[in-house]
Amino acid sequence: MEFDALILAGGRSSRLGGVPKAQLVYDGATLLSRSLAAAAGAGAAVVVGPDSGALPPAVLTCREEPAFAGPAAGIAAGLAALDHARGQLRAGMTLILACDMPKVDQAVAALQTALAEESPGPAGSEGVMSASPDGRRQPLAGFYSTAALQRAVAEKARSGGLAGASVFALLARLDVRTVTVPAGATDDVDTWDDATALGVSRQGS
Repeated sequence: MEFDALILAGGRSSRLGGVPKAQLVYDGATLLSRSLAAAAGAGAAVVVGPDSGALPPAVLTCREEPAFAGPAAGIAAGLAALDHARGQLRAGMTLILACDMPKVDQAVAALQTALAEESPGPAGSEGVMSASPDGRRQPLAGFYSTAALQRAVAEKARSGGLAGASVFALLARLDVRTVTVPAGATDDVDTWDDATALGVSRQGS
């Protein structure tokens, strides 16, 4: 399956005292590098957030407008960057990931398997979204139709704006199927307690 990847890394990390989530470390690698590894195979990848200067040369970078306007605005900015860079080579599917899930590679693998095994038909035709075994959906670990995302962004921009909008609101009209992923695959780091529980640490510690 051909896809492009969009990784959100532009939050304030306010509950982490401003320490960027992208720079936290799990199993010897930053959370951002783990997200990029999970997106291996993408035709193009963009990181939406501050440019640390440490990205691989082929990875695009951009910022949401205005900065810290939230994930929906980040998705819009990332889509625009991919569209500009890829043009007619733009993949039909876009993988969206937040950069704060240390085991997200497991979720991506489960989603790819589900997409490969699904039978033709209209159900879930615009993408797949991760869900934990207890049913918690995680829209920032999903594959979505690029055209459907572009339509959703345009509609949200017209109807109330993207700044501060939730991802669930942005994706509300998409025909998306949830896929149960392994336990812990979408656990994220919002606080230092989360980081400790997940074995995530600061760089150099």
